[in-house]
Amino acid sequence: MANVTVNGITYTVEAGTKLGDLLAREQHMSMPCGGHGRCGKCRVAAAGELSDYSDRERDFLSEKEFREGVRLACCAVVEGDCTVQLAGTNAGQIRIAGDMPAITLKPVFSAYGFVLDIGTTTLAARLYDVRGTLLAQSSRLNPQAGWGADVISRIEAAMKGEDRAIAAAIREAVDTLLTELAQKAGISSREIDGVTITGNTVMLHLLTGTSVEPLSHAPFAAERLFGENVSAESLHLASLLPDTKIYLAPCAAAFVGADLMTALLAGGICEKSDTQLLADIGTNGEIALWHDAQLYCCSTAAGPAFEGAGISMGMGGSSGAVDRVTVQNGKITSHVIGDTAPRGICGSGVVDAVACLLETGLMDETGYIEEESAVIANPVVFTQNDVRMVQLAKSAIHAGIRTLLHTAGLSCEDVAALLIAGGFGSYLDVANGAKIGLFPEEMLSYIHVVGNAALSGASMMLLNNDYRAVCEKYAKSAKIVELSTDPFFADEYMTRMLF
Repeated sequence: MANVTVNGITYTVEAGTKLGDLLAREQHMSMPCGGHGRCGKCRVAAAGELSDYSDRERDFLSEKEFREGVRLACCAVVEGDCTVQLAGTNAGQIRIAGDMPAITLKPVFSAYGFVLDIGTTTLAARLYDVRGTLLAQSSRLNPQAGWGADVISRIEAAMKGEDRAIAAAIREAVDTLLTELAQKAGISSREIDGVTITGNTVMLHLLTGTSVEPLSHAPFAAERLFGENVSAESLHLASLLPDTKIYLAPCAAAFVGADLMTALLAGGICEKSDTQLLADIGTNGEIALWHDAQLYCCSTAAGPAFEGAGISMGMGGSSGAVDRVTVQNGKITSHVIGDTAPRGICGSGVVDAVACLLETGLMDETGYIEEESAVIANPVVFTQNDVRMVQLAKSAIHAGIRTLLHTAGLSCEDVAALLIAGGFGSYLDVANGAKIGLFPEEMLSYIHVVGNAALSGASMMLLNNDYRAVCEKYAKSAKIVELSTDPFFADEYMTRMLF
């Protein structure tokens, strides 16, 4: 056995344990590539009895980092007692606020209600009283990031036997948010008698311990589509919510989740007479089209580039992250969160950076950077591979939008509004988004940013019981457009790779 001391806390593990496995489990360390040694994001300062540097570490680490004892946690193996120092993290710019229409109160609770949006990258929660007053709200990073930045990585990890650990991590996070919000409101969590949870289909499967095996292969049929009440005991939350039923919002398909359904509820596009689109842009991009009383939905694997993961110096929207990039007098200038020294770049900065590289001519329309990397805010650089990651993500979203329109026999000119939802979308410069081709440029004049619409829609369901039936109707009536087998999408995807 070996003692591993992490930021002053000592854990006892078996010799031969990967350092990354310990940190993912105990410290909820983010490993965007799922611990496969492909992203280099799990750098830690370590000393003591650890395995020799692996070839993958030698590929990622600089000579200076070698001298300072920096390791990739996913590659380093514990051989005896050692110490590890982690940099601090915080929830940063996680967006909680979102547009919500005026509603009639008909709450599903009699005292206090808790609502939660489980995003692939982030969690956001609110606490209401029976009068509809918002008492407290909070957010945090999703601790499941220790098993990978995207849903596919987590499905793979769950199928390898990590399902219980993944479920325990998210339940612990829910426990923490429940306790935190109750304390902010000056109540006991045991007084909370109504809970509504939304999230994508995979997140709800992992929360409930439902098998994700059917989600791992064609025909991608979900084990459950939810829209149901579960007991707090089934989620191991009975100590905080002894007599509370928890409502899990309905999903439409394996990769068209409850988060899109509740975002539709808040966005209200299905109540309009004209044609409208809603795009929830995140790690798992979900898009909906409302036309002629028919709802069309699709999911496109944008990847985690817009959340900062998969980018060489990408990070969440916390202190030290470049979040705004502009061109002034022909030169690239940046804003850093916290007005401190830059450490990396977050999603909104990523979109801005690419737009500015295009504007200054440092990058051509194919995405080629002549110098292999460009300085955004020293020492933060944007590499050729970073550009390719953005190309994959933006072309997936753009092609998804056009494929929905094509399916319905429409063009961009037929659309009255495009609503951009999600935490990332809340900070997006939509003009730069259009410039790089994240969505059709001809839609720019009627784009509306609506914030965390998924959380707002779930709040509506909590505050008025009638909205449950409305949301369930959306899920059951949606026409799912399978992009993976659609030749139009494949052609558009390649076309939209250009800037």
